[in-house]
Amino acid sequence: ITILADFQNHRLPTDSAEEAEKFTLVFRARWPIVATMDKPWYQKIFSFAEETGPGEGGAEPDQGDAEAQFGLGLKYGNSVGDSQDFAQAVHWYQKAAQQNHPLAQFNLGVMYASGQGVPRDDAASVGWIQRAADQGDAGAQYYLGSRFHRASLGVGRTDPAESRIEAYKWLHLAAAQGYKGSEAAFEQVTLTMSRPEVDEGNERAARFADAKTIAPPGE
Repeated sequence: ITILADFQNHRLPTDSAEEAEKFTLVFRARWPIVATMDKPWYQKIFSFAEETGPGEGGAEPDQGDAEAQFGLGLKYGNSVGDSQDFAQAVHWYQKAAQQNHPLAQFNLGVMYASGQGVPRDDAASVGWIQRAADQGDAGAQYYLGSRFHRASLGVGRTDPAESRIEAYKWLHLAAAQGYKGSEAAFEQVTLTMSRPEVDEGNERAARFADAKTIAPPGE
């Protein structure tokens, strides 16, 4: 499977509120960016939000422009002091996410995981991050793969084999995009799997990649 992209790396949130909070702090510091959504999903190009702010170039968040809405969410979420407003960040991420903006979906999922600007809701967090992963966002794929890997190590709560296969699939896809840390995580999961499980994981990853080749999101 060959999937080419240059994605900005972001850390993996965990299932605990404390770790999610740590992630969000790093997330705010390392994501002052806006993705150009007129590019195919595998050719995202990032630029700093300060260079193209909401409302510039004719794009207005109140007029339904997803990119401008995402940028406004970044502005409120990344600001320092009184200008920071997580509730407003959630508001604008939600609007962009509902228009299938994958980075807004991921950011919104992170805020639900950490309970910033919105009550903590694990189901909503996973739902939004799943949507971002389905659109090809490598960070979201890494998150899901790591989550499934943790689930596969639990006792009695999930089907370990199914969790391993899904972990393999998502980490394989993230690793194919060069996402930092995903290759090592992918290899770690592979060591715990049987040959039939690996074959099934490869098949699922291949089906995902084939579907994206046929119909990339947003086109």
